[in-house]
Amino acid sequence: MIGGSRKTSSAVATLLALLLVLLTSCAQIPRSGPVGKSTDESAGNPKNAPVFFPSAPRAGAGPEAVIEDFYLAGSGYEDDYAVARQYLTQASSVTWKPDQRVLVFRAARVVPTGVENVFNYELDVSYTVDSDGVATRLPEGTKESIPATLTQVDGQWRIAELPDGTAIPEETFKVIYGAYPIYFYDPTFAYAVPDVRWFIKKKTVKAMTSALLAGPAPYLKGAVVSAFPSGIKLARESVPVVSGAAQVDLTAKDLVEASNEDRLRMQTQLALTFRSQPGVINVELRANQDLVRVEDNGSVLPPIRDKNVPAHQIAVNNNDLVRYENNRISPLPDIQPVSALAPRSPAESPVSQSAAFLNADRGTLYSVVPGQPARALTTRTTLTRPSFDRYDWVWTAGPGANGATEMIAFRPVGVAEGASVPAVTLAPAWLAGRSVREFRVSREGTRALVLSEQNGKTRVQVAGIVRAADGTPKELAVPTTLLASDDPDQGVWVDDITVAVMKGSSSGSVIPELLSLTSSEPQQLAPWTGLTALSAGNGGEEVYAQSAEGIFQRLGSGWSPQLKGPVDPSFPG
Repeated sequence: MIGGSRKTSSAVATLLALLLVLLTSCAQIPRSGPVGKSTDESAGNPKNAPVFFPSAPRAGAGPEAVIEDFYLAGSGYEDDYAVARQYLTQASSVTWKPDQRVLVFRAARVVPTGVENVFNYELDVSYTVDSDGVATRLPEGTKESIPATLTQVDGQWRIAELPDGTAIPEETFKVIYGAYPIYFYDPTFAYAVPDVRWFIKKKTVKAMTSALLAGPAPYLKGAVVSAFPSGIKLARESVPVVSGAAQVDLTAKDLVEASNEDRLRMQTQLALTFRSQPGVINVELRANQDLVRVEDNGSVLPPIRDKNVPAHQIAVNNNDLVRYENNRISPLPDIQPVSALAPRSPAESPVSQSAAFLNADRGTLYSVVPGQPARALTTRTTLTRPSFDRYDWVWTAGPGANGATEMIAFRPVGVAEGASVPAVTLAPAWLAGRSVREFRVSREGTRALVLSEQNGKTRVQVAGIVRAADGTPKELAVPTTLLASDDPDQGVWVDDITVAVMKGSSSGSVIPELLSLTSSEPQQLAPWTGLTALSAGNGGEEVYAQSAEGIFQRLGSGWSPQLKGPVDPSFPG
């Protein structure tokens, strides 16, 4: 680990340089061709996954050096952290559980506590990773101390007491850990929802399986479901990959009593999760090592992964709603004119022909369905641009009567003209004191992208949407946070793990960014002057932005001018 001293920093730099020489590019996911045999549980993982070779304890090293060297050795995970355990007393070596928690830090130093032989390893923590690979990103300046008590063993200092877990410098973490999506289902089992976890780049098949059985990350709890019953466990502490088949051995009672439909969904869930693992071609379910037959009789449809949106966008042109596609505009099908309402920031349902928009001062939300005039749904001092989900609820956010931020969802489809529109209001505690700038529902309807601001600082977060059985929204889960370079005021979904964000400006240079759940670093797109609106279709090449000069589409490392005239384009959703 990197300590506060120059000596430790130099050691890490040396190890990283050696590692870069040893690394080669990872294999692609095979989907056909011959597969060799293996009984190693890491067989489905990259053979060239990075390995650190830490140093054993140095004779005569002082307590501070022992602590620093121990955490540096904690990057060497081979043989169950055998080298790191040499820095511990025999008793603590047996009880220490390094995989319980990882603290990823920007800087570290050893500080005496004033108690004899007791020290703190003080860290500037960038994020934490729990035993199931759930990463929590933390703002710069987040401090945490790890206490360590030392004693002498045969004249050499050794660590006698310390918490479970380890600490890794951020640069090292990025090399030896990787982000891998494990998959759950939306509540209808129609869509696969990624839940990105961070694991050591070796033996990830076992780690993925354990994490999947443990259930979704906190920000998705209640929003997604699993085919695996609660409490089901691995029957043995390995997941061998033999001739391309990952053999997942589960507790017999839970597996044998499950229906064939449930088993097929379990198998599918594992197969989706193992997509990133080279060498894993299929999945075998086993009960105490006996193969359990799974019949695919067509009763279970495979879930849709990374749901696409339609290719067209809705926009405003000549003060009315239009369809924008292939650099042309056309009337919006079956929708009555709304020019008298001065529409802005329109949205279109991905499942019906309904639309929604704000008025010119962005304080009133309107909906319009085929055959009916537009109707006002709510009026606030300010509202975010609307977003439809796949259940045909249209969402916006704004201050409530007491000034607190509220999420408001309406379902106008199928409601007779003049009748009351079903509505839900949510006021998550984690948004207390914050103003929402953007609220966008993911394509499969289980998650929301939320950009909120307080004192000029923006958070980009993703929160699970918990629903009733009929799809009615009930609450938003406590979110996970993505890191952006600036303080963006708008964002859109690009695919199931990526969002695009930017801080718009009518005159200054704007740099949109792609933020991925699988990366700790934003990907900056080409700067462009005067970008004020952002939309995205399917993938990073279908990112659109608008300025006073017209609409632009991302093209490689630049922007390609499109049509001038329509404003506020938005893909369905």
